[in-house]
Parts: sequence; structure tokens; C-alpha cells
Amino acid sequence: VQLQASGGGLVQAGGSLRLSCAASGSMFSFSDAGWYRQAPGKEREFVAAHKRGTTYYADSVKGRFTFSRDNAKNSVYLEMKGLKPDDAAVYYCAASAGAITSTVRDSRAYDYWGQGTQVTVSS
Repeated sequence: VQLQASGGGLVQAGGSLRLSCAASGSMFSFSDAGWYRQAPGKEREFVAAHKRGTTYYADSVKGRFTFSRDNAKNSVYLEMKGLKPDDAAVYYCAASAGAITSTVRDSRAYDYWGQGTQVTVSS
């Protein structure tokens, strides 16, 4: 599976962006998937994930970000609203080879990673 993330850009605080992650490979519909982000000088952190019909969010984005997926298009999305300067980071999509048996919040649960897309939020 190869993942290609897109949709990042520059947005003013309070604005919105929609990130997309397209996957190659027909087995993607059986994968659990997630979004992570990494700001300069910080650790990569969990943002959102979807596992077996349940969606999980980091507390910092809950109520503002929405994870969705379209298995017919082998894609997952992250709709981001009410963006804040603290949301600025490189955003990565990730997918597992099969069902995640551990927590979706652990980056080690994922087998495939996209190249990242930059999100910049101006105040």
C-alpha cells in the first residue's frame, strides 16, 4: 500500500482545510487508518483514526476535525474547521496492513505512511 496525502496549505486562523489521502492497493478497505501531525521541534502526535466503524480523535481536535473514508475511492479524509495556529504541522496519513489490535493512538500500530502535507495557520 502506498499513501499519497494532499490538501494542505496556508489558511487564516478560524479557517478550514480538507486533507485527502489516496491509497494504492485493493486491500485498503480492510485497513484501519489514521492521521498524525508533527510540528517543528515536536513529536509526531495522533490526530484522528478510524477503526472498525469507530472514529477516534485527539482531545485537541475533537469537535473541529472530522475523519471520513471512502473505500470505493481508496481514500481517507480529514476535514479541519476552526483551525488554530497550534494546528500548524505536517500532517501524515497512515494505514495498517490489517486490523489494529492495539490502540489506534500508537503510531507503531500502522504499517504504511504517506509523505505528509504541510498545514500552515496564520494568526
